Amino acid sequence: MPKEVTPSAVYPAGTPIPTAPPLPAAPHGTPNLPPWRIAAPPPPPPTAPTPPPPVPAPDPGPIEHHVTVELVYPEQPEPEPELGRWERLWGAVTGFVSPWKALGALAAAVIPVPWTGYSAAATWLYMMSEARAIHPAVGYTIAVGAFALAVRRLTARRTLLALWATAVTLFGLFGAADWFDVVVIITGVHR
Repeated sequence: MPKEVTPSAVYPAGTPIPTAPPLPAAPHGTPNLPPWRIAAPPPPPPTAPTPPPPVPAPDPGPIEHHVTVELVYPEQPEPEPELGRWERLWGAVTGFVSPWKALGALAAAVIPVPWTGYSAAATWLYMMSEARAIHPAVGYTIAVGAFALAVRRLTARRTLLALWATAVTLFGLFGAADWFDVVVIITGVHR
């Protein structure tokens, strides 16, 4: 037979149930507390010790500062005299290519080739005039293209052969050009 339950207190209807005394707080840092338990507040951090009172600084003495300035001016070199137009031009040309090398390349371009009787410059000039006879644009294209390649080679290497090719193709430009081309370009009038 079941055991009988004897109530410890009987409360009539409508009277409030007295509250139970609060549970002691759980120690700080306890994990997984049920909702009716409260964790204890964390302990207060330890207080830092009070610093000792500052020691008074001694009275400052007089400050003496001595400065000696000695000015030394550098010697000014004499300015070089201004070069004239021809001196600047000659300096630019001789800085790029030796005068003897330029004269040698020009002489090699205009001296006749043995067994032909014509120089390399005259032969290239004739070929460019024949290309112009086909069409002026053909003559200009070949002459300017060859001259541009020769100048590019000259600026890259500055050899006697590159200088000779530049001189020959410069003469070829005269074979491809005609003074009346300026009139045709400006006015459109042909001969």
